[in-house]
Amino acid sequence: MRGARQFTRTTLTQWELSDRFDDVALVVSELVTNALRHALPADTPREPQDASVRLHLMRWSSRLVCAVRDPSHASPEARKSDEDCAAESGRGLFLVESFSDTWGWHPLAGSLHGKVVWALFQLQAAD
Repeated sequence: MRGARQFTRTTLTQWELSDRFDDVALVVSELVTNALRHALPADTPREPQDASVRLHLMRWSSRLVCAVRDPSHASPEARKSDEDCAAESGRGLFLVESFSDTWGWHPLAGSLHGKVVWALFQLQAAD
């Protein structure tokens, strides 16, 4: 997880978007944690060089997208509104929804297996 946060900090700094780090890092942490916790079998190695889960950051002039690829075909499930909101886990996608402008997911096609879960952040136009 530390590697994902450091990659996010370095990338946002290079893109001169350091002011967005807190929100973006929180979303990155939730997406990567969900992928590691729910998309990989318990005995899967979680070494930094393992390519089973990948984080991508993409920037356009008016938006930033955080995308996490994992090998699972299962759709991400947000907590239902009537579930225990005080629980210490299970709030990841609620936080992603709260801190990003929108989020979604799609299955991978072709020779790639799994899915991509993404979150979009609108960026302010440069003055």
